[in-house]
Amino acid sequence: MDFSLSQEQRELKKAVTEFAQRELNEDLIARDRKEEFSHAAWKKCADFGIQGLPIPQQYGGSGLDILSAMCAMEGLGYGCRDSGLIFSLNAQMWSCELPILTFGTEEQRQRFLPGLCRGELIAAHAMTEPGSGSDAYSLQTRVEKKEKSYTLNGTKSFVTNAPLADLMLVYATPDPSKGMRGITAFIAEKRSSEFSVSPMQKMGLRTSPIGEVVFQDCAIPVENLLGREGGGVTVFNSSMEWERSCLLASHLGAMERQLETGIRYAKLRQQFGKPIGKFQSIANKIVDMKLRIEASRLLLYRVGWLKQMGRHAVMEAALAKLFMSESWIQSSLDAIQIHGGYGYMTETELERELRDAIPGTIYSGTSEIQRVIIAEWLGL
Repeated sequence: MDFSLSQEQRELKKAVTEFAQRELNEDLIARDRKEEFSHAAWKKCADFGIQGLPIPQQYGGSGLDILSAMCAMEGLGYGCRDSGLIFSLNAQMWSCELPILTFGTEEQRQRFLPGLCRGELIAAHAMTEPGSGSDAYSLQTRVEKKEKSYTLNGTKSFVTNAPLADLMLVYATPDPSKGMRGITAFIAEKRSSEFSVSPMQKMGLRTSPIGEVVFQDCAIPVENLLGREGGGVTVFNSSMEWERSCLLASHLGAMERQLETGIRYAKLRQQFGKPIGKFQSIANKIVDMKLRIEASRLLLYRVGWLKQMGRHAVMEAALAKLFMSESWIQSSLDAIQIHGGYGYMTETELERELRDAIPGTIYSGTSEIQRVIIAEWLGL
């Protein structure tokens, strides 16, 4: 087995890292405090090609294979300290763009994907509701089919990018008693559909806007049905598999940056007459950080290889998501502990990385749900 990156992949990762370090970290502490999304950074990412990484060239993207896209996102996570911006990018790419590419009509692909790749449109994925989180298929948003349109009524919660979204991938059912068999996916456009958005505040990822969305007699044209009626679960499961497979590549880059920062500090900071890295308690934390990174990389790229081979990777994606999200939290805690009091200060930016890491065990399926998925695949 060959675990090495190709020359092209190494060059891509390096180029993305250098771009991110140069263009995406300005005024980050202040923007995090103000919960400010950077439209300028979003457009810079689009001009560089980030939003179009996995999208074929005919729809405005770069047409990269999944492993190369993962390399690029790993480089972005290393070079860009704005985890909120990266989260918003991931939420659009894997949960909105890929479903439109996979299940959309040719007309839908031509209409939506180029604008999303160019950064002219921002998309959101609206599935979670106030009463349905982990129990995703118990949603209550209703859809009624009219002659030339569908009418949606309901509320969606914790919708990333909602306050800025030009379009939303939203799920609804004609009858909640039908369960997963009634769920259908739609593309709701802000310019032509009636829905309201209320921003929400959160602990971390503060530069990524989130909101609650209310659909009240919201008209969706029939041509905005995504997939088939009653086929929403297939769309949702596909989007989650992609998201759990690829969202974490940027986490890997962030953990690599944390490790290097910790090593530099452990060599420079002296206590009791020697660098703190010479103390076993500090060295062990650094070793554990390295171990998590290498194990995470193997889990992540195995999922990428399976997807590239056209194979399902439901359990493998759940394993990667579970391990990497929890690893990022622990590595963030270790990074703060290595830096001591300075690690707790805002200026070192480690406390923000911990806040940004914590929701990784909640979004895209909680750690508890990932364990349920893995157990089911093991026949339990």
